[in-house]
Amino acid sequence: MGRDKATLTIDGPSGPVTLVEYVVSTVSQRCSPVFVIAAPGQPLPDLPAQVLRDEVRGVGPLLATGRGLRAAAEAGHRWAFVCAVDLPYLTMDFVDDLAVPAERLGVDVVLPWDGRDHYLAGVYRTSLAERIATLVAAGERSMRALVDTVDTQRIVLPELRALTNANTPADLPVRN
Repeated sequence: MGRDKATLTIDGPSGPVTLVEYVVSTVSQRCSPVFVIAAPGQPLPDLPAQVLRDEVRGVGPLLATGRGLRAAAEAGHRWAFVCAVDLPYLTMDFVDDLAVPAERLGVDVVLPWDGRDHYLAGVYRTSLAERIATLVAAGERSMRALVDTVDTQRIVLPELRALTNANTPADLPVRN
């Protein structure tokens, strides 16, 4: 996209907000605490979340997911909703549609599937942090490396607006 997605300004329910502010606001309706994994030196607005900084840029989402899951486990949670910051239409109803089967089925990961896996819009068991550390130490960087080696349940869904991610400025109403 050419710029940091987290700080893109969109039209939120109460006026202009950055994508990261929108996602944190949405997730914090049911999740506490909320953790945001940020790149070293990445500028972020003040957030009602705990910001954890990656030590190295560009190592992929697996390492960041591991950090977030470890923090959620340390906060006493068995499950965590893991999502990317570029979901401008995320709703808690969508998150509930994944969280309920996660608890009921007792699997490691619950992912939405609409013809493809959405790794960064799923519910993960926090104890997977150790498995992720092992994968990262072995040189893995992709989320697929994790979900293909643990008990993963895919929830088949139609194409949902909640899963729309912003890959270009045309994908959302950007204000600046």
